[in-house]
Amino acid sequence: MSTLAPVVIFAYKRKAELKRAVEGLQACHLADETDLFIFSDGPKGEKDINGVNEVRDFIQSIKGFKKITYFFSEQNKGLGSSIIGGVAKILESHQTIIVLEDDLVPSKNFLQYMNQGLQTYRDDLKVFSISGYNYPFKIKHNEANDAYFLPRTCSYGWATWRNRWEGLDWEIRDFEEFSKNKTAIRKFNSGGKDLYQMLSRQQAGIIDSWAIRWSYNQFKRNAVTVYPILSKIKNTGFSEQSTNTNIYNKYYTEFDKGDKDIFLFPSTPQVDSFYLKQLQNFYSIKSRIKNRILTFLYKVGIITNKV
Repeated sequence: MSTLAPVVIFAYKRKAELKRAVEGLQACHLADETDLFIFSDGPKGEKDINGVNEVRDFIQSIKGFKKITYFFSEQNKGLGSSIIGGVAKILESHQTIIVLEDDLVPSKNFLQYMNQGLQTYRDDLKVFSISGYNYPFKIKHNEANDAYFLPRTCSYGWATWRNRWEGLDWEIRDFEEFSKNKTAIRKFNSGGKDLYQMLSRQQAGIIDSWAIRWSYNQFKRNAVTVYPILSKIKNTGFSEQSTNTNIYNKYYTEFDKGDKDIFLFPSTPQVDSFYLKQLQNFYSIKSRIKNRILTFLYKVGIITNKV
């Protein structure tokens, strides 16, 4: 395999979750051949200082990788600014990158899958990114490939190339024009009915999401993201120690046991209607209503969350 992509982890104040993510990464095949970069954001206030310091003490104890480099911010940048700036920094000196957040635990074959995907599609600009996560979708009974394509990016463990990242419009300067184009909006929402609403809220300053801007930039380039048939990522952000404990985890999915180390990727980056329909159902209004009901049942103790 050619030069391995560096892995970047973005952390804040959750030591326990970061530790699980790092331990998962340390157990990956190719970990000892991989450079690791960690960005630790600064505290928002005094109440977060202890948590941030605990995270940084842990970061300085990490071993098991080819080289470990960390960046400790004195100021609180927030997740979006941290990711946009951090990824750009690493891509100044690397052609590819693999990105994790502190609540994402990878499978043992995560690095093999991501690096093979980066190598397979390095010259195909139609492929915008590689996702390590897969939705809880049904898989074709005759599916020959280990991956498929969707017109939506994913922030649950992903990888990309410098020439895809360069020149992205993080300010979404064409939003006013785009917001008047109903045909373009329908096409954008083919990746999920929530996309345009999220982008509108982002541009109105109601939310601060780097991920929706990332997805919109993919849309503008008429590109796609490749997803694994078996998820190489487990999200621990719904555990009892996490910030999402009051939300039912509809993202729970089958997790790869890590036995496979060579993957068959589709030769043509084309979205399959079988998987696209499931994506649209997953982000439909009906699905969102269902998850609100499940969240209510979880809060009152009738059902338990999936972790």
